[in-house]
This record gives sequence, structure tokens and C-alpha cells, in this order.
Amino acid sequence: LADTAMSLFHEVPQAAPVAVFKLSQDFNNDQFPNKVNLGVGAYRTDEGKPWVLPVVKKVEKIIVNDDTLNHEYLPILGLPEFRSSASMIALGDDSPAIHDNRVGAVQCLGGTGALKMGAEFLRRFYNGNNNTNTPVYVSAPTWENHNAVFSNAGFEDVRPYKYWDAENRGLDLAGFLGDLEGCPEHSIFVLHACAHNPTGTDPTREQWMQIAEVMMRRRLFAFFDSAYQGFASGDLDKDAWAVRYFVSLGFEMFCAQSFSKNFGLYNERVGNLTIVARDANNLKRVLSQMEKIVRTTWSNPPSQGARVVAVTLNSPVLFTEWKENVKTMADRVLLMRAQLKARLQSLGTPGTWEHITDQIGMFSFTGLNPNQVEYMVKEKHVYLMASGRINMCGLTTRNIDYVAESIHEAVTRIQ
Repeated sequence: LADTAMSLFHEVPQAAPVAVFKLSQDFNNDQFPNKVNLGVGAYRTDEGKPWVLPVVKKVEKIIVNDDTLNHEYLPILGLPEFRSSASMIALGDDSPAIHDNRVGAVQCLGGTGALKMGAEFLRRFYNGNNNTNTPVYVSAPTWENHNAVFSNAGFEDVRPYKYWDAENRGLDLAGFLGDLEGCPEHSIFVLHACAHNPTGTDPTREQWMQIAEVMMRRRLFAFFDSAYQGFASGDLDKDAWAVRYFVSLGFEMFCAQSFSKNFGLYNERVGNLTIVARDANNLKRVLSQMEKIVRTTWSNPPSQGARVVAVTLNSPVLFTEWKENVKTMADRVLLMRAQLKARLQSLGTPGTWEHITDQIGMFSFTGLNPNQVEYMVKEKHVYLMASGRINMCGLTTRNIDYVAESIHEAVTRIQ
């Protein structure tokens, strides 16, 4: 009877695969000897290998040899020394908001978990209880998870705001400001703190000032996603400038932080949601509700990755070593950008390629169209996202000539 009975799940549709992981699977199945993976969003060395940061190896040994540690539950909101130090590198150790006791944090499962926590709280409590109709704006384009996280939290109106100027391969500031001016008051805007994913195009400081002025005047909520602090420029303070500027203006805001990239802790899922509240009393009430949401989501966070970060950030010697490790990664990305642009220019590849070095962070929006991307994948075995986004860390001194020649071929042959 069990064999012939219809499954309780017979109407479950097959979900489309997650694009970036499908791309990696296709790459792994490819037998071509010179294949190149420019899709996955993770750091690679010039040998194309994952890199465990030397400081992380050192701290893991410290943790292993610390006999005072055990496997008891962490507090619901997470490891206190991790939360405070993570918020401090986002806002700066001289942040007036921290000194005023109006900054708190929730340890989360990666940057995605931090976005999820923030979205769940905002859907329940932002600007009135259970306001599912509040518009949430994400950049066009943006990291694919942004739309889904807010939709799945119950927001019914997730909209794009203008960001990428495809013709000029840069920021569409006029369009961005126009959407800020034209949206409903109290709308929520998801902002990339630095190293915009997928375009690699960030506003300048002067442009951030214009954006902040409109958002303050129109009472819009800033929800920063900071996934690449330090990784973008090699300078923690420079990469946090926009977040700190908004705080200096008096915004109440959220900042989702990820330590996957800048600590290389991808599978440890180390994230933090920094909350900047109006005052200490507001913060206390917000955190009390965050605790309730965490309790029904993952109940208590894991300790290993958070402890690695906390030990590093709270030791001046280890902190200095970590900053050097981060700069090593950032510098390699900057070198690959410069070399790719130089090779395309020397090949005489049609179009402008200045945007490759104007952009920042792990990703570059090449400007290749879907047909050219398809040619790259199928004919040249160079794997990149359909949007034309490439991970600069996938480039090495051994494959960069092949990649540049493949891009040249795609641009000259395919319209």
C-alpha cells in the first residue's frame, strides 16, 4: 500500500538551483584543463586555493589550549565580547553612539542571519506593529538574497532602487537620489556599506553625504549590509566610512556584518547585527524582542567562529596581524584588477575598461551581456554569473592571460 499511495508531498515543485552554486557544480563537472571559475564569492590565493588566515590558525590553537572553555550554551544574543568588538569595528572605538550606550548587537548565523534577524524585527515592530506594507528598497542590481530575505520575513512590497548605470558602467546617482525623493516616507533602504555586490561600484564620500541628507530629511530607514569591511580597500576605517557617517548624523539604523570574507570563516557562519538606537531605553526594548526572535529561530548561536573573531579583535597584537592578513587579500584583488585592465587594453578590446579598477572589492561587473557570458562559459570554459559579474579572486597570474583573451574574443565576436 505504501508503494502505491500518493506522497503527501506530491505537489511540491522542483525549486530552481541557487545560481552561484549551480555554476560551481557545472565548473566541477567540466573536464577542460584550462577551465576557470570566476563565480563563487570566496577568496582564493594566486594558486587558486582557499586561504586560512595565519592569525586564524594562531587563535584556533589558543582556543584549543584554553582549559577554561567548555561547550555550554552561549547567551541567546551571543558571545558578549564578540558582539561588542564586532560593533566597535563597524562604528569605530570613538563612536559617540557607543559611548552613549545606544549601540547593541545580536550574534547571528553569518551576514545572511544578521539580515534575517533585522528583517524579522522590522516586519514586527518598525513604524508600527506588523507593518508588512512598508516598502523595502534594494539596489538594482543587488545580492540575490536581499530580495528573498525580506520577502520571506513577510514584507509584501520589496522594490528596486536605481543604482547601476549600465551605459557608463558606474553609479546612477541621479536615479538613486530620485528614488529616495520619490519613495513613501519611512521606507526601508538596504545599503551596501562598501564593495557593492555585484557591481563593485560604491558612492564617493560626497555622494554618500547627498544620499544621507535625503534619507534623513525623508525619514527613511538605513539598513546597511557590511560584508566586506577591510576586504574592499585593505583599510577597516575607510570601508566603514559610510556607516559611521550615518551614525554621526543621528540615524537609528541596523548594520548586518559578516566575517566570512575578512576572516575567511565561511563555514563558521559568523555574523553580527549592530543596532544603533535613539537611546539606551529604546535599545533595551529592541534587544528584548530580538532575543525572542532568536529563541524561535536558532535559539543559541555557535561559539567557535565568534570566539576566533573576539580573541583576535580584543588582542592588540592579534588585531594588528589580522589587519595585515586582510590587506594581503585586498592587495591581491587590487593587483588582479590592474592586470586584467592592462591586458584588455593591450589587446585593444572594444569599449572602456576603466571600470575594472574604479570598482572595488571582490566582484567586478564586467559589462559583458548574457550572450557574451554564454560564449565565455560554453566555448572558453570560463565560468561567471549571467549578469557578467566576476570574482576577481578567481583570477591568478597563471590564468589571467587566458581570461583576458577570452573576454576579448567574446566582445569582438558576440553582440
